[in-house]
Amino acid sequence: MTLSEAFLWPGTKVCEKLGVDPEGEAGLIRWMINTLVYLVLSLILVFVFVV
Repeated sequence: MTLSEAFLWPGTKVCEKLGVDPEGEAGLIRWMINTLVYLVLSLILVFVFVV
């Protein structure tokens, strides 16, 4: 597994559960899921270290 595959893993798994190809047209769905996952993780880290 390459580094890019590791970063894209959450969105890829969601696309597989939905039954769509994450490499094809569903790339935008994978991007959206990854953005939401990493947004939540980043916000948690900010609140833990800042507050």
